[in-house]
Order: sequence, then C-alpha cells, then structure tokens
Amino acid sequence: MPKKFKFFVNGERVEVDAEADMPLLWVLRDKLGVTGPKYGCGVGVCRACTSHLDGEEVQPCVVPVSECQNKKVTTIEGLANGEELHPVQQAWVDADVGQCGFCQPGQIMAAVALLKRTQQPTDADIDAIENMCRCGTYPRMRTAIKAAAAMPPQKPGGGKPTEQPRGNGPKQPAAQQQPQQTTSAPKPSDGQSSGGEEDSGTLLDGIGSAFG
Repeated sequence: MPKKFKFFVNGERVEVDAEADMPLLWVLRDKLGVTGPKYGCGVGVCRACTSHLDGEEVQPCVVPVSECQNKKVTTIEGLANGEELHPVQQAWVDADVGQCGFCQPGQIMAAVALLKRTQQPTDADIDAIENMCRCGTYPRMRTAIKAAAAMPPQKPGGGKPTEQPRGNGPKQPAAQQQPQQTTSAPKPSDGQSSGGEEDSGTLLDGIGSAFG
C-alpha cells in the first residue's frame, strides 16, 4: 500500500505517495518531474543518476524512497546559485566536457562530492570516480575537476534550481553587457584523445572496474 513520504528536493519540501521500496529515481522523474538524474542501468553501475542525499553521493536508482524521509535530496537542478553556475559546472563548460550530455549531470554531481571530500584531488582520486561516459570524455573530466579545484570557493545554490528566463523579458542594456570569455579545451585531432596519452591515464581503467 502506498504511503506518504516527506523530504526535501533542491531546497523544496515535497510529499509523495509511493510504495516504500520505489526507487528514488522513479519518484524524482515520474512523480516530481525532476529529470536531471538520468536512468541508465537501474542497478547503480553506470551512475548516470548520481545525486546527493544529505550531502552524500548516492545513486537514486537503488535508493528506496523510504530512506529519504525528512532528508535532503540534491540533484543537478539544485547545484547552481540562481544564474551563477557552481564552479564544477563552470569548469565543465570551460573544458568543453559535454558531448551527448546524457551522463553529464551524474558526472558533475560525483565531481562535486569528490571536491567536498578533498579540495586538492589527485589523479588517483579522480580515477576512482566510477561514472560511465558513453562519449569517452574522461581526459576532459579530469581537466575540469582540476580546474574547479583551483577555483575560489563559491556558495552553492542551497538546493534551489536555476531560474531560466521566460519569454521576451527586459534585456540588459548593451553598454552594460559583458562578453563572456570561456576557455575551451583543445579539440582532439584524429586518432588522439582530447587530453593526450598522459591525461587518459588510468581513469578509463578505473571506470572499467564498474563492470568487474
């Protein structure tokens, strides 16, 4: 029989009717419309759904909603501070990590959790991230994480999702607009990885360990 479960999602208190063993990912996507965490494998291996539960990295596809009672769930939607990206999100943009984008939310949430555990991660720390990337952008992930680690601390969004501008609202006067400058990682040439042989390191090996 369905029960009522109350918890917080990106700073907002929610209440859902669900079976106690329903995975949190199903609740987020199907009942609450929070689609940042992606369904990949359903068994906690690919980690495309990676989110945070009370600040700790979890895979919602294997966490029953009953374990979330009165706890705080943070997904990729709650990472930014208004229109200001979290340092890890900004680093992802600057390093041009995104390809298809399907795995990116989970990767970013895993990177944020890593930088909470250690502010100066080593290559071994980064290689231990088990999130799969279907496009193989592991060298750029490493570049982005190291760049984010070097950024000054930034207050996170407190779980409040970024508000996207709607319609044709007022625009900033041209005189006040500042051009955005981003530094993109060099595109890989044919036959070469985007981070070079040295950057490709053991990250792919570490990812492969998820499959035993």
